[in-house]
Amino acid sequence: MNATAPAIDKRQQIVEIAYALFKASGFHATGIDKIIAGADVAKMTMYRHFPSKDKLIVAVLDYRTKLFETQLDHLAAKAVTPGQKIDTVFDWYERWFQSPEFHGCLFAHALAEFGDGDHPVFKAVEEHKNGLKQRLREILVEELPAGQADSAATVLFMLLEGATLLAQMEQGEAAIRNVRTAAGSLMAMLDRPG
Repeated sequence: MNATAPAIDKRQQIVEIAYALFKASGFHATGIDKIIAGADVAKMTMYRHFPSKDKLIVAVLDYRTKLFETQLDHLAAKAVTPGQKIDTVFDWYERWFQSPEFHGCLFAHALAEFGDGDHPVFKAVEEHKNGLKQRLREILVEELPAGQADSAATVLFMLLEGATLLAQMEQGEAAIRNVRTAAGSLMAMLDRPG
């Protein structure tokens, strides 16, 4: 048996508990003692894995990013065309908005609480959001010139960000429907000759 497995499990356990608590209550409102109690670890174990709360928050955001990317990769594997791949992204958002686990965007909440561009939490948010925009661009560049793919990816990204905010205001169903309509119109405009 691997001697490091329990340490990795404890680290992961802390990240998953912190993720649930941050998602439900926010970053500043969730104290380290609450995370330690929820993860059922010693304070020393917590600080061995995460010497600061900021490092824990970044680890939680990285964990959420990996979950998101894995889920999108799984859905996209079933899609063939760029349009189908974009639809799988919308499908993911639609399911997320309807989930009882939906509390808005963890990354938007982090950005609201850590707005300093030099802060490691801000940088983790930036990396995640740019990753989504890049994913959309990579899908679109299969059909569009690079410049158009960049612009369209930015528009789709903004539509999804706006829809997420509306979903937090309990308007998710209409928001995702409108995103699909707007995306269809955008793609139709881009498909028009010269």
